[in-house]
This record gives sequence, structure tokens and C-alpha cells, in this order.
Amino acid sequence: MQINTSRYQIIIASTCCLLIALGWYIVPHPAVAAVVCLLPILFVTTLQIPFFIILMFVIFSFFRIHEAFPALYPLRIPLLLAAASLAVLSWHILITEKIKPYWRPEMTWLAVFFVLVSIGVLVAVNRSVAMTTYTGVYVKIGIMTLAVAWMTREAKDFALASKLIVIAGIAIAYVALYNQANGIGLVEGTRVTIGRDIRSNLGDPNDLALVLMFPMAFAVSLIFTPNIGRLARLLGYVGAPLLFSAVIATQSRGGLLGIMAVFALFGYRRIKSKVLFFSVGGIAMFALLALAGISERASGGAAEEGIDESAMGRLYAWQAAWGMALARPLTGVGLDNFYHNYFFYSPHWDGKNHAVHSTWFGVMAETGFLGLIVFIILIVSLFKSATRSLRLIESSSITAPGVHAASQAVLAGLSATLVSGTFLTQGFTWPLYILSALVIAIARWVDTTIPSSQHEQEN
Repeated sequence: MQINTSRYQIIIASTCCLLIALGWYIVPHPAVAAVVCLLPILFVTTLQIPFFIILMFVIFSFFRIHEAFPALYPLRIPLLLAAASLAVLSWHILITEKIKPYWRPEMTWLAVFFVLVSIGVLVAVNRSVAMTTYTGVYVKIGIMTLAVAWMTREAKDFALASKLIVIAGIAIAYVALYNQANGIGLVEGTRVTIGRDIRSNLGDPNDLALVLMFPMAFAVSLIFTPNIGRLARLLGYVGAPLLFSAVIATQSRGGLLGIMAVFALFGYRRIKSKVLFFSVGGIAMFALLALAGISERASGGAAEEGIDESAMGRLYAWQAAWGMALARPLTGVGLDNFYHNYFFYSPHWDGKNHAVHSTWFGVMAETGFLGLIVFIILIVSLFKSATRSLRLIESSSITAPGVHAASQAVLAGLSATLVSGTFLTQGFTWPLYILSALVIAIARWVDTTIPSSQHEQEN
């Protein structure tokens, strides 16, 4: 062990000396030399907190923190975190070997779906658009899914992930509610957005609802998890109402369905009388729809007769998705190609292309029927794994509140994904893959921590 430690120290010291010498050679100035001398300290510090670095990259990439708070935008934080994440991942897998890659059945279906998407990119109708999205977003998602799954190993990692996800959600919810109160970036006069003027991913109410819905599951889980700790429970109590209010402000049908699914899961598991559960749930659903003010929307509101314009737009989009899958059943039209092919497959043209606004139809259109089948198998395998892990955790004598909270949250998050997938496009975005990574990591923790005798009882 001492030999290995010495080897690492020599590598780090040599790298630091090289950086200092290179910096002085390029810009021979004392200020530059001082900055370069700090790099080794930052490098060593980064290596000591690999999970935190990778988790922060995921949070910045998904929650778009730098777009919600424009002062951070010039700092290029996601780019720096991406470089740091790759560095720590490579270091701990290839050199220190502290991270031990493993494989589970759920990862096989993830890999198969990733391969199908990759093949679809090569034969996409608009290859340049597909390749841009693939290299700029989807490849990062694929790499970080494995990174999060492999690096989330201890109970403290799950606890940290839950807290940081809720904190990030609180930050986004605060900006959304601030924008609503000040009339900033409202769509149709009532629907809140963030960063619409800079074309942020949060500039669409439905996409913003998706971002807010994800930490909602973790906030509620922190409230209902026993022995979770004061700070975590406080985050839950603060985060849940803020996130709930922000989702309501988006007036997104998919977002409403998502948070209904989250509350329904926790309610179903805790209310013994199912008659009472369904009665209260039905009343709460109508109250929530009234509170959200869907009827006041310019599109899809009560002022529109018959099937509203928003619903008809989705029906036309889904018909277009069906046409794309029929035309290219094995590969679909390609990643991020639905919008650009809408004109050719939609039965109704109103002068502009539209988004699909459905996870299921989006996957079907862009990866074909084959991709949709694999995607559904993936979702089912994740759901079964998450359910099994939660049962084993709750029946085990081992106390791990952080893992318990994360396990409840990912199951609620998957349920929300299944329900809200009708109106929200989540097939190729961060939430599903973060949930997948955590489901896999929790299953791995359960298999390596909980005694095998309890596994046999479960089976």
C-alpha cells in the first residue's frame, strides 16, 4: 500500500511541477505563477471529493443553475465541472482503482437503448441536428449515468444527493416564483418561465415543470423518512411547498400529473383505508386543478369550446409521431428530429412545427417501435428494481435513513415519470437517467449491505 501511495504522490507532484513550469513559460508573470501554484491544491482537493464533483455537474446540467442565476453564466461552471468529473472518474477508476465498475441487468437495457439511439443518429433524417444533440447532451447523460451509479456507494452519498437535489430545486422554485410575482417571462400572460430571454431550457413552462417535479419527490421523501435528521427534514418542509407552488405557477398539465403521482404514492403507502385514500385523492385532484388555474390559460383554458387548442395540438403531434414510426419502424427519424420533421407527418399544418409533448410518442417517433419496446422494458425493470429495494430496506434491521429517503424518492420519481410522460417529453433528458443511476446504485447497496438471508425471504 505504501508503494501505491508513493506512486500516486509522484504522479501528482510531477503533474503539478509540469503545470507550474508550463504556466511560467507561456506567461512569465508572478500573478500567473501564483494562480498556477493554486491549481495543484484544487486538483488534489477535487480528487478527494469525486462524488460531490460529479453530482454538481449533474445538478448544473439538469437544473440549469447558471441560467437561472445569470451572474454565474460567464464563469462556465458546467464546463469546468465536466472536465473535473472526467478527471476524477478516470483517476479513481484507472489509477487508484477506488471505484470498481460493476454491471447490473438494468444497465443492460440502458446500454441497448443507448445503442439504438446512437444508430438512429447515424441514419437520422436530419443528421446534423441529431449529432449536435447527441454529442452535446445525450453522450454526457450516458457517461454521467454510469458515473453516478458507480460512485454512489455509501449511505452518506445517497443522503448528500437527496439534499443537494432538493436545494437545487428550492433555488429554481424561488426564481420561478419571483418571476411570477414580477411578471417576468410569462407565457400566455400567466404561465411562469425562467431565462426565456436567453433561450434557456427553462424558458418553456412544461420543461420548467419537469425540472421542478424531479426534486419534489426528494423533498416529500425527506419529510416522511424516519430518523432522517433535522437539516434534511427542514429541507423537505421548505422545499415541498415551494416546489409545489412553482409547479402550479407553470400551469403544466404534465407537471400537475407528476406531483399528483408523487403525493399519491406516499399517500397510498401510508393510508391504510384505500376507500379513504381514493376519496381524499379524488377531492385533492379537483382542488389541485382549480388551484392551478388551468381554465385561465390562453391555450387549453375554459374559454375554448370542445377539445381545446392545446389538446388538439397534442393529438396532431401524436399522429405525426405515429406516422414517423410507421415510416421508420426500426430507427425512427433520429434524436431531436421530431420537431424538424413535423411538417411532413402531421395531418394538420398551422404554419409552424411543434414539439411532441409526450415521452412515449417522442421515443416512438425518434427511435421507432423497436426503441419504444426497449424503453418500456427499461422502465419496467427500473420500477421492479426500485420496488424490491425499498421493500428490503424497510424490512431490514439495518438503519440507513439516507438510503431509505433516496429509495422512496426514486420510486416516487419513476411513478411521476410514468404518469406525467403523457404530457412531458422525458425520454432523452436528465431526470429519467439520474433516477436510473440511483435505482441501480440503491440496488447495488442493498445487495452488498443487507444480509442475503433477507433476500431469500423476499424471494
